[in-house]
Order: sequence, then C-alpha cells, then structure tokens
Amino acid sequence: MGARLLDGEAVAHSIRQEVAAGVAELLARGKPRPRLVVVLAGENVASQVYVRNKIKACEQVGIDSELVRLEGNLDGGRTLAAVQSLNDRSDVDGILVQLPLPQDADETRILHALDPGKDVDGLHPENVGKLVEGVEGMRPCTPSGIMELLTRSGIAVEGMHAVVVGRSNIVGKPMSMLLLHSNATVTICHSRTRDLAHVARSAEILVVAVGKPAFVTEEFVKPGATVVDVGIHRIVSPGQAEDFFGVSSRQLAALKSGKSVLVGDVHPRRVRPRAGALSPVPGGVGPLTIACLLKNTLQAARVHHGLPAQR
Repeated sequence: MGARLLDGEAVAHSIRQEVAAGVAELLARGKPRPRLVVVLAGENVASQVYVRNKIKACEQVGIDSELVRLEGNLDGGRTLAAVQSLNDRSDVDGILVQLPLPQDADETRILHALDPGKDVDGLHPENVGKLVEGVEGMRPCTPSGIMELLTRSGIAVEGMHAVVVGRSNIVGKPMSMLLLHSNATVTICHSRTRDLAHVARSAEILVVAVGKPAFVTEEFVKPGATVVDVGIHRIVSPGQAEDFFGVSSRQLAALKSGKSVLVGDVHPRRVRPRAGALSPVPGGVGPLTIACLLKNTLQAARVHHGLPAQR
C-alpha cells in the first residue's frame, strides 16, 4: 500500500490562515501591518523564484513586503550596508537575507549584523543561543515547518528515536534541537558518519537534508518510519524520472512533454513502500518553510509593538 503522504500544503494553508487572523488582530489594535524586507543579492535564478513566492505569500496574508534587489555577481559590501540600514528603520519588522549570497560576500558577518529581533530566519547567534536554551526567540523556518508538519499530522515525537541526516546551520543543527526539545532522542549524521544507512535505519523519525537527489533509498529506512524529505532538485532526464518514479509515472510523462519535474533527497519509488509516512516533493516541506516565515514575521511585529509573541 505504501506510506501515508504528509500533506504539507494543507498544514501550510492552516498556518497562513492563522497568520492572516493574527494580522487582522494587530490592525484591530491600531498597529501597522507587519513589514518584511527581503534582501536579494546576486543573480541566482532559483533565489529569484523563491523570493517571488515569499512576496506573493506575504500579500495573501496581509503582510507588507519590500524587496531590496542588489544586482550583479559581486557584493562589495552592499548586502552588509543594506542590512545595517534596515536595522535602523522603525517601519521594518522582519529582515530576510536570501541565501546563497554572491561569492565575495561575507555571509557570517552579514548574518551576525542582523538585528536579532528582525531576524525572521533565526540565524543570528542570539537566536541560535535561544534555540539551544529552549527559550522564546526566532526559529529557522524549515525546521519549524517540519515540526508543524509532524505535530499537525499526528506523528508522535516524544520518546522516539529521530535521525537527522545533514548538519547545516539552516536545517540540520536547528532541526536536531527542536526534536530534542520535543523529547525525542536525536542522532545527527553527516558525510563522515560510518555506515550511514545502518544508523539511519535505526530511526523512527528520519529527516533528510543532504542536498543529493534521491540519495536515501529503502536500505536507510526502518519499516514503518516517518521520513521527512527536505531536498528539492530538478530532474533533467527521462532516465532519472523512470528510476525515481517508475516507467508508467505521471512524472515521466510530464518530463517528456516538456514540463518541470522535481525530486527530493529521498528516492520516492524505493522508500514509499517501506516507510509509514513520507513528506512528498513537491508539496511537503517547501510550503511550510514559507508559512513559518510569515509566522515569524507576525511574531516579530507583535514583539516590536510591545505585544507578547504567540506560538
């Protein structure tokens, strides 16, 4: 029969509705609309698409948005200057620096320069420290979205063994902390982990964020485990589509007709029969990342205007 698919679109829709209601409440209190500013530096095409989607999502829930576009492949300190300027603007509640940055940009210095209260991606060291301590603060959007997906899908976390494959600052490390704070027993795996498939196979909850298409196959998955796929990759050949989805799949037919087809870090055809639950790509984690960005922006606005954060 195969794994139950976890509907990230439906969970994201619920979160967006809650954010829209929160914005309406803010306006009813006589407060201004939350304002998110996205800083987009460089010429990364995927980043441009992601930013357009984020700005569109803001419009849908009543959040004002603004794009600071820094064109060209060289940074020259422009992103840092833009962040410092936005820190000083009283009308800005949230700042998002779209990653990756141009090669000559000092990413660490730029992220450290953010006002922690406006850091809606939760990457400033102060927010990282609050995450480790388990106290109120901004949380990275993708791990937060995964926790929302698990909770709202009825997946038990407490007492479970969770394995996170990947140790990035954006997903892997904060994901492990959020799972730990929800009383899971957590193992973090990475490129130097010995017998990675064996370790992953011990997980009751497996979160995969390795950046390699269809990397995780059935040998990584304990029967009945919940598998969360964080990756997203564009398929470029019919051979890949046939391998990942099957010879009679709609994805293969779509690719042959010239349409775009995506796959995650998990091999869908080989993992779905073994897992108990699986987040699909697309329609799994992706929509939740944006929904939690909106939620963080609303929380930043509430705190900015002297109101308690709502979680």
